[in-house]
Amino acid sequence: MKTKKLLFLFLAVLLFPSAASAAETTKLANADNAFLLICTALVFLMQAGFCLIEIGFSRAKNSINIIMKNICDMAAGGLLFFFVGFSLMFGWSQGGVVGLGNFGFSSAFDPAHSIWIFFLFQLMFAAATATISSGAMAERTYFPGYLLYAVIGCGLVYPFLGHWVWGGDASIFGFGEGQGWLAKLGFQDFAGSTVVHSVGGAFALAGIIVIGPRKGRFMEDGSERIFPGHNVPLASLGMFLLFFGWFGFNCGSQLVAGGEIGRIGVNTMMAACGGIVSGLIYHWVAKGWPEPGATINGALGALVAITGCCNCVAPWAAIIVGLIAGVLVVIGESVLLKLKLDDAVGAVPVHLVCGIWGALCVSIFNETAPFANLGVQALGAFVLPLAAFGIIWVVFSIINKTVGLRATDDAQDQGLDFAEHSSVAYPDFAINEEED
Repeated sequence: MKTKKLLFLFLAVLLFPSAASAAETTKLANADNAFLLICTALVFLMQAGFCLIEIGFSRAKNSINIIMKNICDMAAGGLLFFFVGFSLMFGWSQGGVVGLGNFGFSSAFDPAHSIWIFFLFQLMFAAATATISSGAMAERTYFPGYLLYAVIGCGLVYPFLGHWVWGGDASIFGFGEGQGWLAKLGFQDFAGSTVVHSVGGAFALAGIIVIGPRKGRFMEDGSERIFPGHNVPLASLGMFLLFFGWFGFNCGSQLVAGGEIGRIGVNTMMAACGGIVSGLIYHWVAKGWPEPGATINGALGALVAITGCCNCVAPWAAIIVGLIAGVLVVIGESVLLKLKLDDAVGAVPVHLVCGIWGALCVSIFNETAPFANLGVQALGAFVLPLAAFGIIWVVFSIINKTVGLRATDDAQDQGLDFAEHSSVAYPDFAINEEED
């Protein structure tokens, strides 16, 4: 029986080669679609990682507020990304600056078309970009003002800037065409060190400047007051969820289930290991103790850095990328404190500083052409976050003067859980947190 089936298959391929080829192509396309959908689910899980890290590094009285921000920024921003943002990013390029056309998928696509999975994958990136600011601005952000920012950042600003690098990438699925101006110059960002993380980090920097530090964070004499996170194990779990989701982030950016995804995964892992080790050791040597925050953020900073170059560097280089990123995170946090900028979770050093480093690494450690195109990589590494900072600073400033962005001192004293959501995260425990 088996011999007859094999003979029949051989005759079918011999007599109807085009039909056999079409069937094989369909199978390969379905496999790629399934792979990308799995990676999309992994990136979606990163939203939970962001949420847990922010909760763990913040005080208990703000936990529900953090959960609400992380749930609602993805949903509200995601709606605008569907109707407007996806076309701004991947539509027909207008001079390499912005995409236009087919808003809200006004042109019908077949239900089995691959564009739907590509859209879903990109939506997760947009949500992650907006969420980065949530952690930096934690514990003193007015909920309605934050939501308005999230809609604008996720649905308008991020896709507008993202078009400069990734514009035209959806043309392989029959959606839009034409490269962004940075891509035309040769700027490369494989999975988003710049497009996602530097832009999100710039959003965060603008946010903490406009909103100011948490009440009591810095004393009148300029000294720092420590606000320890209430649950470091929870923050650690958040890091592991982000780490896990990052394999979808980086490997999924290949868009197909090819053999290259194996080494992309290895580079992702090796860089993170380097960041953990260097973050741990550098803080230990510099300040005298092995600090969990530096270790956790060392891993995340390394993952951010390798994201842009995980497809074009060797594993040994990925380790160096991660080692340097871990040190940059610790130094970056110290610089922010000297400037009296209050970043509750270290989002700016992790995403902005290490995102810039990752963009430069695309050229510095390029396996085929080291240091080639370094000028263009440097241009993109700084132009995108500078543009993101400028635009979103205006957005934050307008929101702050109209809807409101900073929670009142009384709300901060009570905790935003009770002040804004009439609830508490730990009703069975008395939480005594001394305030000025």
